[in-house]
Amino acid sequence: MSAPAPIERNAKLVSLLWATIDHADELAACHATLFDEPWDAASFQQFLSHPGSVALIARQGNPQQTVGFIVGQLAADEAEILTFGVTKDWQRLGIGRRLLDGLQRAAARGEAKKLHLEVAEDNLPALVLYSRTGFQEQGRRKGYYKRPAGDAVDALTLALSLQAV
Repeated sequence: MSAPAPIERNAKLVSLLWATIDHADELAACHATLFDEPWDAASFQQFLSHPGSVALIARQGNPQQTVGFIVGQLAADEAEILTFGVTKDWQRLGIGRRLLDGLQRAAARGEAKKLHLEVAEDNLPALVLYSRTGFQEQGRRKGYYKRPAGDAVDALTLALSLQAV
């Protein structure tokens, strides 16, 4: 019996879909592979049931496998990214950029003027992505992220003007 063919890791093979409450379990499972303090399905259900929520899910394959997601919240004329990630095997293929672009467009259509997020200062791949898309540092939260080894890492607060989106 031969070994299964390797999965072709190509962002063009990934579909982006609007995420709903029905996706809470798979979002939680994906989140758990990426974060030290993962959100459970109930947390995703809570955020996705809010009328101002905006979420996209990246899927590939048959059967469909979740390889990334972005969850945001719109309030008045501002939006915030609450959580965002792409699984390790699918990173650096442009999927994160597609998810981020999709949320930016949705926030702009929702009349948000600015998009906010926070990111650990040691998350260099994310910082590169945010810098390339025009996010600017707004502030810092000292020791915000606690690491399993006991170290604390600052959170950087970033913002992007949506006027030109």
